[in-house]
Amino acid sequence: MIAIAGGKGGCGKTTTTVAIARAIASGTTTPVVGVEADWDMPDLRWLAQTAPLQSLPVRSIRAEGLSDRSAAPGFTVLEAPETATPLGRQQIFDRVDQFCRNLPAQTLIDCPAGAGRDAAVPIEVASGILLVSTAEPASLRDTAKTAAMAEELRSPVIGAVLTGTDTVPEGATQLLGTDRIIPIPETRRPLRSPEVSQCYERVVGQLEISNIG
Repeated sequence: MIAIAGGKGGCGKTTTTVAIARAIASGTTTPVVGVEADWDMPDLRWLAQTAPLQSLPVRSIRAEGLSDRSAAPGFTVLEAPETATPLGRQQIFDRVDQFCRNLPAQTLIDCPAGAGRDAAVPIEVASGILLVSTAEPASLRDTAKTAAMAEELRSPVIGAVLTGTDTVPEGATQLLGTDRIIPIPETRRPLRSPEVSQCYERVVGQLEISNIG
C-alpha cells in the first residue's frame, strides 16, 4: 500500500492519487484500490469519476466482497464513512491493511493534509509514502513535516511529486529527504492533460510503484 501524503490541502494529493491509478491501469492489468483517508474533505470518489470506477463504503469492508469488486482491472474506491471516532479510524485502517495486503491489487491511500493523528494512521499502515507538494516554500516546509512524521513511524518515503512546476527548486531534496522528486507541470485540467499523464506514468515507472506491496 502506498500513502499519498503532503502537508497542505490543495497541493494535489487527490489528483495525484487518481493520476497514478490511471497510470498503473494503463500499463498493467493490475487492479487499483483507492482508499479515501481524508474524511473531513472526501473528494476521491468525485474526482475519480473521470476514471473507470467502482465504489464501496469503507466501514462495510468484507474480505470476500472487496476481493470480488477489485479483481478486475480498473479503480475501486473505498469511500469515507459518514461518522468516525479516532478509535474507529484506527480499527478501519487496520481492517484495510489486513484485507488489501492479501489482494492482487495495488492500493493507494489518499491521505488528509498535515502531520496530525488523522494523517498518521494511514501513513503508519502504508508500505511506502509518496509525498506531494507544490514548489512554494510554505508547502515544501509543511510537507517536510509529513516526511519527518513518516520517518518517525518507520514508513519509508519512496519519492515526491511537485505539482504546478516544471523544475525542482533548490533545497527541495534536503527538505523532503529524498532525491527522487518529479515535477508535474501546471495546467488547468491535470487529469485531462496528456503531458501530465506522461509525467505520472514516469512517476510510476521511476519509483517502481507497481512493485510496492
